Amino acid sequence: MTTAPSIPTAANALTGKRRVAFASFVDENYLPGFLTLLRSLALSNPSVCEDFLVLHDGLRTDSIARIRALHPRVSFRQVDAAHYDGYAKGDQDNYLVRKAYFILDVFRVRDYDTVITLDTDMVVLGDLGELLELRDGLAAVPQFFYGQHKLNSGLLVIQRDYLSDAFCAKLDEVGRKGSYELDKHDQGILNAVLDGGFLHLDARYNFVKRRLSGDLPVPDDTAILHFTGRHKPWQGGEAGYGQAEDRWHAYELSEAEFHDAYLSLPGAKHHDLLVHYGTPHVRRTGDVETARRVASAHIGAGEYQEAVDLLGGIRIPVDEGWAHEVLGHALMSVSRYGEARTELMLATAAPNRAATSFGRLAQIAWIHGDDTAAAEYALDGLGVDPTHRANRLMYKRTTSAKQAAEGAPAEQLAHVAFYMEQQGNAGDKLLPESVRLAFDRDTGPARWHSVHAHRLFDEAALERVNARRGLVIGGGGLFIPDTAPNGNSGWQWNVPDALLERIDVPVMVYAVGFNAFDGQAYGRSRDRFLSSLRKLVERSAFFGLRNHGSIEKVRDLLPAGLRDKVRFQPCPTTVTRQTTAGWTDPAERENTVLVNAAYDRAGLRFGHDYGHFLGEMATAVKGLGAHAEVKCVAHSLDDERIAFDLRREHGISLPVIPMYDFDNDAIRDTYARTKLVIGMRGHAGMIPFGCGTPIISLISHPKMAYFLADIERPEWGISVHDRHLGARLVERAAGMLSDHAAAVADVHGRQQELWKVTEANAADLRVILGGRTV
Repeated sequence: MTTAPSIPTAANALTGKRRVAFASFVDENYLPGFLTLLRSLALSNPSVCEDFLVLHDGLRTDSIARIRALHPRVSFRQVDAAHYDGYAKGDQDNYLVRKAYFILDVFRVRDYDTVITLDTDMVVLGDLGELLELRDGLAAVPQFFYGQHKLNSGLLVIQRDYLSDAFCAKLDEVGRKGSYELDKHDQGILNAVLDGGFLHLDARYNFVKRRLSGDLPVPDDTAILHFTGRHKPWQGGEAGYGQAEDRWHAYELSEAEFHDAYLSLPGAKHHDLLVHYGTPHVRRTGDVETARRVASAHIGAGEYQEAVDLLGGIRIPVDEGWAHEVLGHALMSVSRYGEARTELMLATAAPNRAATSFGRLAQIAWIHGDDTAAAEYALDGLGVDPTHRANRLMYKRTTSAKQAAEGAPAEQLAHVAFYMEQQGNAGDKLLPESVRLAFDRDTGPARWHSVHAHRLFDEAALERVNARRGLVIGGGGLFIPDTAPNGNSGWQWNVPDALLERIDVPVMVYAVGFNAFDGQAYGRSRDRFLSSLRKLVERSAFFGLRNHGSIEKVRDLLPAGLRDKVRFQPCPTTVTRQTTAGWTDPAERENTVLVNAAYDRAGLRFGHDYGHFLGEMATAVKGLGAHAEVKCVAHSLDDERIAFDLRREHGISLPVIPMYDFDNDAIRDTYARTKLVIGMRGHAGMIPFGCGTPIISLISHPKMAYFLADIERPEWGISVHDRHLGARLVERAAGMLSDHAAAVADVHGRQQELWKVTEANAADLRVILGGRTV
């Protein structure tokens, strides 16, 4: 590990998360059909919003604008007809022949793992979830009239294996030979290449109009209705298909009608669609309830300023408690605390929002260091709802026994960290102590002054820090926009630039991670984050990040003159055996395998593949049971979900270890005594590794791959999206368990390399601290 590992830049290349897109070929004549298709897709699948590729051979600017108004993630690609020179194409002006270009051109797409094609003469009437979950081969509905071995290409679900140069070469070979049926137009070449070798979908996914001749009703389970034939509904239609065409005309809506229809749908809605349709609706109508829903969607995606702008731009009646509460939440997230208090006090008058509003008021008071007021607000919230978890935790936090008396400031280091309470994330609970152990064996208040990262760093805090010998910031994934949102820094430490610049003791950033998920961005807070990050690097005497992936991300955000200040400092949890006083490896281990799964930001982790993941984990648990007892280890309460879901969906029962209730010694002891940990959380890998225990990482976040790259063991990780996740987990786990001594020795060897880096950095830190640690 003398050189930085090579790490792919694309997050999905690390996590294996499937990129999914819809695609259609559109021209001006078929534009009315495509616009109706887009409306039907949104109204029948309101929680689905994948990228949509529009392939075309020339669209007007106003047509492109109309398409963009209906879909927030649309992109346009012009078909290159030169690909098909020499093909036996017949009439070059025939739309169906031109559409054949699209059917072939879509196989040249390389940006996605799954592409679902939809014809512009289709309407979507039902749930497409089954199509989005498909992961293998090429799927289509067999032709109704021409034999079951041929497909109707209006609906194709194409996986990565077919989005390849090799498959395109086969299409080109058949196309130039002309050895296909010209009268079948776009299906001809594809059918000739596949020769029936495709996954057959139920007819309801491409239900052709001709099956309804005689004005038959559309079957209730139809998911996609396809208006094949020459006569299209927007061109006047065709006699004998009245009930089918009524279904198409139901989606022929004006912009306002469409927005109203979408917003009135029950159930979950995709963030992008809700924002895309709800924002113009709010601007047109001033509707408070829609504004509240759209603002809540912004907050859920970490778009706090966008939520403030939307809700703050309309008049909210005094008695609209929920809207006031959401605006208050958004305002406190951008550090406009005074305005947030006003909105939240108004919201406390609404019985169904009072508990949450009091909880947010308590949070604001705590952020400002007023534990007394925070406890009072939390108690008010519990008076409204005695079961309210956030208020209960805040009341306990602000009324529990105070910290033991600190030592002399001149003998202390200040330590900015996320200090997790009981029943919090086990990894975050262990981190502050692990950082301190890397500096000194004494981790208590005699040597350390705690500064909670989420509390406002004000003049009093600055004075306390400057009275110490230095300031340590870390560890953990502090560079993330939504764990503790604030408008002062844009990351977890709530520090204004002006106060950061006035810290006059050595600043040591230690083992911090860049923790953004695949698909997560900083949005409007990006400039605030960049400014804070640059000032932090400028001010730091030591700036160490916990993996090379984070180093690359952060260096890309810095001006050239600051990039060399960023160095590698492994997470101290990974060298626990070296830093923990009196550590001894267990003489014997329990014959157990501990499995951890994480569910925060589940959509970013799993995409459409959670059902696949759960099924594969069921396979893995059954297979692993032949080698050891399998248990669920929960770093947080939410982590227990895998045990519930496996029981409900697959009839598998797992004992649960509630690690969120453990103290630090119990966390280390539990991980040291097991034989193998299969974990999805970063610290469900790093902590057991640091305790000398073999690990396999379930990769749903780039940081897992970053760590494995740093220790030169990428084979210890498997994507949660892997097609054969269950079998591969069993195979790799069995190998580690069968020669466990060798697996442990390998962990020890990898750990020793990280310890060398940590010791070298410690020498530099001693110089910074005047020859001493703490």
